[in-house]
Amino acid sequence: MLKVKSVLVSQPKPTTEKSPYFDLSDDCKVKIDFRPFIHVEGVSGKEIRQQRINFLDYSAVIFTSRNAVDHYFRAAEESRIQIPDDMKYFCISESTAFYLQKYIVYRKRKIFYGQQTFADLVTVLKKHKDNKFLLPCSDILRPNIPELLEENNIDFKSVTLYKTVCSDLSDLKDVNYDVLVFFSPSGIKSLYQNFPKFKQNNTRIAVFGPTTAKAAEEAGLNIDIAAPKPESPSMTKALELYIKKANKNGKSK
Repeated sequence: MLKVKSVLVSQPKPTTEKSPYFDLSDDCKVKIDFRPFIHVEGVSGKEIRQQRINFLDYSAVIFTSRNAVDHYFRAAEESRIQIPDDMKYFCISESTAFYLQKYIVYRKRKIFYGQQTFADLVTVLKKHKDNKFLLPCSDILRPNIPELLEENNIDFKSVTLYKTVCSDLSDLKDVNYDVLVFFSPSGIKSLYQNFPKFKQNNTRIAVFGPTTAKAAEEAGLNIDIAAPKPESPSMTKALELYIKKANKNGKSK
């Protein structure tokens, strides 16, 4: 096992100083850089129209993320659609629900939310089955979401309003870090799109979630750090456990 001195997290740098990544950097004396490998772009009005979805045919909207909120209201504005005041909003979490304040007068609207998972939100949706639900989403929709809605006989239609694309990482020149951290299959795709000749060699790969792990394995990468697990429910905890062990017992390059 080699010691760890540098980590690249394939996400934007945290905006708060209280991020556990900063605590990890101080505690383990490692350099942690942040660089999103993917980003979100809105689909064009033409692409939305081709899906033949009329926003006003639906009495409620399901939001699984802030991106979904942003692009729903963007698409409505670009299409000159006035969202009615009695529209109902169902959000995956309280924080996503509060984010609606960016676009509507929160206290005057019918807003519902789950705890954090989509399964939690479905429990709420089941109490409002008399509605027709619109599900704004990206081009990469987790299959469990429509599956859960269909299993519970929720009347819904999904509409693709934004897409996940690979970021341009050419300014990095190479990815010379001891650990690369990924959170989605798209991040793995971006790595090879930007660096088609990438060789893992002594680079440790950290992945969050089973779909990311599967994508890494299919790309021929060896996974050294994985989360969530009982002993490491978060990526920062998984990194901490690995780095402390490596830097205590490992050797330098």
